[in-house]
Amino acid sequence: MALRIVASRPDPAVVRLPWHLPLEEWGDEYVVPLPRGLSRHVVRIVRLGSKVYAVKETQEPIAFAEYRLLRDLQRLYLPAVKPQGVVTGRTARDGSPLPACLLTEHLAYSLPYRSLFSHGVTADRVPSLVDAIVVLLARLHLAGFYWGDVSLSNVLFRRNAGEFAAYLVDAETGELRDSVSDRMREHDLTVGGENIFAELMDLQASGKMSGQLDAREIVAMLHERYRLLMAELTGTEEFGLDEMWRIEQRIERLNELGFDVDEIDIVTDYDGQRVEIQPKVVDLGHHARELQGLTGLSVEENQARRLLNDLAAYTASHDLGREDRHVVASRWLTTVYEPIAAMVPDEARSKLEPAERFHEILEHRWHLSEEAGHEVDIFEAARDWVDQVLPARPDEAIASDDA
Repeated sequence: MALRIVASRPDPAVVRLPWHLPLEEWGDEYVVPLPRGLSRHVVRIVRLGSKVYAVKETQEPIAFAEYRLLRDLQRLYLPAVKPQGVVTGRTARDGSPLPACLLTEHLAYSLPYRSLFSHGVTADRVPSLVDAIVVLLARLHLAGFYWGDVSLSNVLFRRNAGEFAAYLVDAETGELRDSVSDRMREHDLTVGGENIFAELMDLQASGKMSGQLDAREIVAMLHERYRLLMAELTGTEEFGLDEMWRIEQRIERLNELGFDVDEIDIVTDYDGQRVEIQPKVVDLGHHARELQGLTGLSVEENQARRLLNDLAAYTASHDLGREDRHVVASRWLTTVYEPIAAMVPDEARSKLEPAERFHEILEHRWHLSEEAGHEVDIFEAARDWVDQVLPARPDEAIASDDA
């Protein structure tokens, strides 16, 4: 049977991979030492030129179904790994058939949850991981995606201004529908709670988690925080005609959570004295879109919020409040953000992505200012962070960083 490759953006180098060998036998010539999460399938991370891919062996129908589903999620701008293609028709040298493979682009600066704990994350940060999964699950459900296998293992995490952002990495059990019913949402929460409980208990038993936590409390937190977030995103609110300001207040609350409201349903009662509102279309990325529009930077939501705060402080300190905001943002970018990014040595740029470095430098500046009793210059703080803090940080990416 001839080798067949179906790809959305074909990379000619894919053909050169040793498809006649089981993934378990792929050597260091192709495989790169990036951390992999736990998987029921054989998975390898490979580099082809400047690109890094995850390759997963699976059955052909499953590979094509997951590939198409991941493409649908990309079209909906949902946080998931990008599908590259499916390889079928693989045969060993002796002519025996080999499993099909799904290729996805490796998500730069992302880590599976077990690697996070090897990179210094402690038990007290587990709630931040849960919050990231809650936001991911809420976004998927609002878009009509039923996951079916919520777990820490099926997620990649990226740092997000001291917190985390979660990306779906395994959509094998997922379904994209017009809407996700309450029963299906509850099922995702139940399965997620059971899986996360088992994964945390395994981490504790293996001694890989520093600190103590109650896994049952974490599961309860998953359910509670999901329900609170969904209530804020979709809940109905009723008030009188003299309280119309509450519409704007509701939108501002959602913006503070990082969500934009694209559509809101407003209904009055029969005599027009009471108003009922319900957000209908919401999407995470309020601050990220604002920052990208001002500077062109594409970063995670919390990182964008932090950078916008620094931009606001820069505007105030230089008395630029009357200037065009885009002009001020361009000036901040070229005189503050980019020069600080350039201070990081080339050999250390795989440790953290640029926006996360900037966030940590701002945190470092605050601590230095507290110790000094006065505000420390941002460039002085950056030099100290690069010299004293950055060398101890582990690498979190192999792909090159041009920032």
